[in-house]
Amino acid sequence: MLREGGTERPFTGAFVHHSAAGRYACRGCGRELFASAAKFDSGCGWPSFDRAVPETVRLLEDRSHGTVRTECRCAHCDSHLGHVFHGEGLTPENTRYCINSVSLTFHPAPDTP
Repeated sequence: MLREGGTERPFTGAFVHHSAAGRYACRGCGRELFASAAKFDSGCGWPSFDRAVPETVRLLEDRSHGTVRTECRCAHCDSHLGHVFHGEGLTPENTRYCINSVSLTFHPAPDTP
């Protein structure tokens, strides 16, 4: 998926219902992409985030599958992550990064005293 731009089946990924505090990083290069505070349950079947860590994601026009979408790639290693959608009204940011679980790794937040 990271190199060929595929999509995992909905509701099958490890991070769809994941809610622990921490950070989500690119499985290809390990760069942090999303904070757990940006994750929300959109009901779409993939992990959803309302914002990315600044300058970590590159957006490209995707005209595959007979539609126009915005592909989301890691700005560092160019791994395919998923797609981003605007204007759905699901969050105050009005943005939904719809990301494949297989494109991510998770690093839990350190314990606080």
